[in-house]
Amino acid sequence: MASQPADVRDLPPGYTEWSAPAGLRHAIACLWAQVTPDGGPDRDALVLPDACTDLIWEPGRGAYVAGPDTGPIRTVLTAGSIVIGVRFRPSAGGPALGVPLSEVRDQRVDLEDLRRRDARRLPGSLDPGTAAICALDLAASLVADVDPDPAATRAAVLLADPRARAEDVAADVGLSMRQLRRRCHTVVGYGPKTLQRVLRFRRFVARLDAGPPRGQRVHDLAALAAQAGYADQAHLTRECRALAGLTPAALARLRGPAVG
Repeated sequence: MASQPADVRDLPPGYTEWSAPAGLRHAIACLWAQVTPDGGPDRDALVLPDACTDLIWEPGRGAYVAGPDTGPIRTVLTAGSIVIGVRFRPSAGGPALGVPLSEVRDQRVDLEDLRRRDARRLPGSLDPGTAAICALDLAASLVADVDPDPAATRAAVLLADPRARAEDVAADVGLSMRQLRRRCHTVVGYGPKTLQRVLRFRRFVARLDAGPPRGQRVHDLAALAAQAGYADQAHLTRECRALAGLTPAALARLRGPAVG
């Protein structure tokens, strides 16, 4: 993850992310930009579930919210465009935006429909550099204006462990399963078991993106399945089809040349 660039227009083609200021990292996972080169065709892209919610700015459109996804989302990257995003951590997006995230799950919703006054701060007419500054400023003000749900926030941390049982997590944070499920739907966008599935899948994707171990030319998918917390490779295959629409080998080919 890079440090924040002085000017997003200097970024190379492709996806880049950088750290949020230290005082915001409890709620904001990162800032990011997607640069699509000019002079070529529009490109198709596959967005995978990550348990997060994003505040996104696009030229010509302005700001919108990408709700938490439960499956793959196909999108088009317009040639010559720079898209800016601020990613809220699991359990931070709902309180910051002031809307139950289950209402925007698997959706892309214009910020004007959720927070009209705030949407005026990120019109589509901005240049990308100004939009990056305004998006971070807006996200910072949204985070500062609310208190997080401590139980749901703690639960999200505990559920990152694939060995955790949702019932045990509920007891640990002092809630019944019904209460935990309701709180997670509000601040995360879906229930604790779905959250755990998505976080485990992201662990697998992160290991794919890191590349094979030194000295190996291909990924050992069975080993990656075990490292990510799946019962076996068949379990990984089922979950990868559900969350990415692809087999693990196909997803590995999409994200890099080394597969096995």
